[in-house]
Amino acid sequence: MAEDYEEDIEEGAAEQEPAKRSKKKLILLVVLPLLLIVGAAAGAYFTGLADPIVAMLGGGKHGEEAAADKPKGVAAPPVFYELPEMLVNLNPGSGRRASHMKIKVRLELSSAADTPKIEAMLPRIVDSFQVYLRELRVEDMQGAAGMYRLREELMMRVNRVAAPAKINDVLFQDVLVQ
Repeated sequence: MAEDYEEDIEEGAAEQEPAKRSKKKLILLVVLPLLLIVGAAAGAYFTGLADPIVAMLGGGKHGEEAAADKPKGVAAPPVFYELPEMLVNLNPGSGRRASHMKIKVRLELSSAADTPKIEAMLPRIVDSFQVYLRELRVEDMQGAAGMYRLREELMMRVNRVAAPAKINDVLFQDVLVQ
């Protein structure tokens, strides 16, 4: 009888082992990937990586709010503000002759409501540009990479000076270096 009892215990243990394995497989094959997907989606949402997808799916606003924000079939045209033409002496560096730069720039504004703010801050914007441009050397502006760095630096400066107005881009109309 003791032998029968021991055999029953061994059979019961053998039956429980596959059940434990199937639960582990279920967790590994279903629950774990599901948690990873949900975690990745939450991380993308909170870091802003999912903003284009959320905007495409409705932007998070419902009903009349969403309809009021979106123009029907017509996109707002961009607003540009032309800065006065600037002529600056460039940094000659060591042992070089003086060079000059003539530059004409337009700012792309976020909205037409920002135009008065830009006009009010125009002397500071021009001063900020002039101070930066006078430190440039001819070598700093060579090639596409040089013009890209110049654009990024001017963008940073104009957004800092013109805040809270938002400038979307700095567009070069004319750049002449002699």
